[in-house]
Amino acid sequence: MALSKILNASVTDSTLTGAKVASSTITGTNISTATMPNLGRRNLVINGAMQVAQRNTTQASIGGNTNYWTVDRHKLYAPNTAGRLTMSQDTDTPDGFGDSIKFDCTTADTSIAVNEYMLLEQSFEGQSLQLFKKGTSNAEQITVSFYMKTNKAFTFMCELNDFDNNRVNTQRFTTSTSWTRHILTFAADTTGALDDNTDRSFGLGIWMHAGSNFTGGTYVANAWQSRSASDNMRAVGIGSFFDNTDNLVRITGLQMEVGSQATAFEHRSFGEELTLCQRYYYQIGPYPSSSGYGILSHFSVADANSGFGIVTFNQTMRAAPAVSHSGDVNDYRLYVSNSNKPMTALPSISSGHTGNMAIIYAEFSGTTTAGQYGLLQTVNNNTDAFIGFSSEL
Repeated sequence: MALSKILNASVTDSTLTGAKVASSTITGTNISTATMPNLGRRNLVINGAMQVAQRNTTQASIGGNTNYWTVDRHKLYAPNTAGRLTMSQDTDTPDGFGDSIKFDCTTADTSIAVNEYMLLEQSFEGQSLQLFKKGTSNAEQITVSFYMKTNKAFTFMCELNDFDNNRVNTQRFTTSTSWTRHILTFAADTTGALDDNTDRSFGLGIWMHAGSNFTGGTYVANAWQSRSASDNMRAVGIGSFFDNTDNLVRITGLQMEVGSQATAFEHRSFGEELTLCQRYYYQIGPYPSSSGYGILSHFSVADANSGFGIVTFNQTMRAAPAVSHSGDVNDYRLYVSNSNKPMTALPSISSGHTGNMAIIYAEFSGTTTAGQYGLLQTVNNNTDAFIGFSSEL
């Protein structure tokens, strides 16, 4: 075929409809994003494939509290619950994935208090979601997709939560005993713009258990509603994860994107996901037993019993972080001038820290001399001790 005929050919298949191919451009295209290869950077969820778990891979006896327990960026709310669960990073996954989050009910809760609930949520900075055009006449639809597998059919709720304007949009879905991809498209919201800053502006959540404070209202599917008076419409009609100790829930492939079509899950490398997670949480250690004394930071002695170390973060954090650690003072030591100095207080963050670095203050016993140089370490073969820095939303 002559080149001129090829360049003017009309192309019609499952991906391009009515496209006319020119030498430098494609014009008149009607492109289905559902059948196209992934366009890249469509998924606004961080760690949606559940790969990164800096803090821990398993946490038992969760209930009555709220925290980032295992997989990074996925916060589990379980306040006031009598029920208990184990949360873990799991290898039971749909094809194409290596990790999932697993929830395993270990203590049932069939007498549900009005104010208890269980919600898995990822929060977002407002500056990351300006492409939603929320609060404008050109506001965009938002499509959420994820894979879920449960031990029995549950009715759960997926929620978009606008914290800046106290507005929510909810949609129920029914789970299956096999891996199922759930796709939910949410209406555009022309009311309430998101703040363009680093604060918590927006949340994507999945409700799995709730008391009447969250279920006593009227369910209206896929409609933006005000939370100014009550939260009682947020989990109407859902089942309870805590109704039986046989209950298991697994989830992976969580994606949130602009528009009315769900594209194939956007896989990013482990390194990319780790870097994105470290904007919100950065951890040094724990070290394997083969590492001996794990190094937490270089250390400068200020006086006979205290000094300072500097930690530079791998990624600029969202804000100046708070410090956390495992264990007690016996898990750490100062090594200086070929001698060990036991800690008398857990390491803390001194003034002057930023999103790029932190000054660590530590106190110890045993006389030293100002100006000496040493190392802040975990004790020999301690596989649990770490120091963490959090600027989570």
